[in-house]
Amino acid sequence: MMSFSRANSGSSSGSQTVSSSVMAVTPTLDGELVNDDQLFFVTSYSDFEKLAHGPRGTEASHSLYVYRFYPSDGSMVLLNIQGDPKVVMNPAFSRYHPDKKVVYTCTEDIEENGRIFAYKLEDNGALTPLGEPVDAGGTSTCYLTIDRAQKNLLAVNYWDSTLVTIPISKETGAFTGPIKSKYDPKQGKSMVAAAKKNGGVNHSHNDESTIKMRQADPHSHALVLDPYVGTVAYVPDLGKDLIREFYYDRDGGAIQMEMNYMPSGLCSGKPDGPRYIHFHPRYPIAYVVNELSSTIAVFEVDRHLLKEISDAAKAGENMDRFKGRTTLRLIQSITTLPSAFPTQMNTCGRICVHKSGRFVVVSNRGHQSIAIYKVKHKGPKRGELSTVGYFHTRGETPRHYQFDATGQYLIVANQDSDSIAVFSFNLGTGEIKYTGNEYRVPSPNFVCNCPTYQDDDEEEEVAETVQVPVSKDQLVRQGSDSDCESESSTVPVQDKNGNKDLQAKLAKANEEIAELKKRLEMITTAGV
Repeated sequence: MMSFSRANSGSSSGSQTVSSSVMAVTPTLDGELVNDDQLFFVTSYSDFEKLAHGPRGTEASHSLYVYRFYPSDGSMVLLNIQGDPKVVMNPAFSRYHPDKKVVYTCTEDIEENGRIFAYKLEDNGALTPLGEPVDAGGTSTCYLTIDRAQKNLLAVNYWDSTLVTIPISKETGAFTGPIKSKYDPKQGKSMVAAAKKNGGVNHSHNDESTIKMRQADPHSHALVLDPYVGTVAYVPDLGKDLIREFYYDRDGGAIQMEMNYMPSGLCSGKPDGPRYIHFHPRYPIAYVVNELSSTIAVFEVDRHLLKEISDAAKAGENMDRFKGRTTLRLIQSITTLPSAFPTQMNTCGRICVHKSGRFVVVSNRGHQSIAIYKVKHKGPKRGELSTVGYFHTRGETPRHYQFDATGQYLIVANQDSDSIAVFSFNLGTGEIKYTGNEYRVPSPNFVCNCPTYQDDDEEEEVAETVQVPVSKDQLVRQGSDSDCESESSTVPVQDKNGNKDLQAKLAKANEEIAELKKRLEMITTAGV
C-alpha cells in the first residue's frame, strides 16, 4: 500500500511519524477546491511586568512565529522565528488581511502606548515590515479589526479603554498615517486602579478582591462591527460589565458617539466581565463570552434597527435619535463549566462560531478546557445553545485557539504551559480529539490563520489529493474573519480570477478526480 510520512519538526515537543493510506483527502465547498496551503502566525509574551495580568510560563526571547500547516494530518512545521522582544514586545492580538497577505499585530504595555506593526507575509513564512509601526493611542492594546471599506484599522486599548482608528492603504494594506480618530469611554477621567507592579491586582485572578479593583475602571476588550451594515461597533467592556453600542461613521472612519449600553448577562449581582462578541454567520444572533462569570450570553440582533441606523447615516441625518435604543436582546445565558467546577477558579478566553454555523466554541482558563455547544437551527429557540461537552486542551491556560481553513482542525495556544496543541474537529458532532501534534512555544497568546494562494500558472500537485465535495453546513472556508472571530472583520474576500476562471478550474479538477478514481480502481483490482 502506498503511504507517506511527515515528522513533526521545528519546535515540536517530540517527533512523530504520521502515515496515510494511498492519498490524503482535502475537502471542498460545493465543488470549489479548498486551498490546503496555509500558514499560522503565532505571537508570544516577552515581558510579563508590562502586562495587566500574570502569565506563568516562559518569557519569549523572540515574539513572532510562523508555521506551515498540513491538513492531511494536522501537523505543523516551523518556518520562521523573529521579533526582538524589546521592540515587538508582548504582541497579543493579530489580524490577517486576506486580500493583501498582510498581518497586523499589536503590543500590550500598561505603562506606555501600544504599537501596531504591519508585516507582508510571504508564502515561505518570511515577514517583511510594511513601514514603521504606528502608535496605538492607548495602553495595553488588545484588539484589531478592519472596517468594511478596507480603509481603516480599528484598535482597542484594554488598560485605558480607548478606541482608535488608523488609516490603511486599500492597495497595499500599509498604514497611510497615524491615528485619525480617538474615542475615550472614560471621557477623560484618570484610571482608579494601579498596575500590578505598583501595588495593583493581577487581572488573571478571579477572587473578590481582584474583581473589586479591576472593575473600578472601564476596560474595553474588543470592537466588532456589525456584519450587516458595518455601522454599529459593539464593544464589550470587561470592567463595567456592559456591551457598549457605538455609531461608527463609515465615511469618516470614526467612532462618533455611544448610542446605548446594556448588561452582558442576567444581572445576578455578580460580575460577568464581557470579553468577546461573535455573530452567527446566518442567523441574527450574537454570542458574548463573559470572562468572570464563565457564561455565554446569547443575544438576538435587531437587523431592522441596524438598517434604520445605516439609512439615517447615509442620508446625513442627526444620529442623536438613536441614543438609548439597543440592537441586542438577551435570550439565553449558559455556563461554560461543568456544574461542580468553581467559577472563581476559571476565566474564559475566546469565543468563536464555527464557520458552518453549527457550533460555538469557548476556551476555559483554569478548567483548562474547550467547551463546545451545538446551535439550535429550528423552532422559536433558533440560535440558542445546547452543550456538546468539555475537552481538555493538553496544557494550561488556553488563552486563544484557531480553526484551520478547512474547519476540521483546532489549534490551541496553552499560554502557561508553553505549548500549542492540535485537535481534529468532528464536523458532525462538534467533538474534538487530540491529534498527538504538540509544539513548544514560550507563552503563546494568539494563533492567526493565514491562508496563502498559489499563482494561476503554477502547476498543482494532484497525485496525492482526492477532492471530496461537502456541503456548506459541513464546511465554510476561512475568509476575512481569519480570526473566525470574536475577532471578525467585515472585509470581503475578493475573487480576483472571476467566475470564468473558477469554472475552468472546477472543470479541470473534475477531470483530475475522474482520472484518480480510475487509478484507485486499478489499484484495488490489482490487490495492492
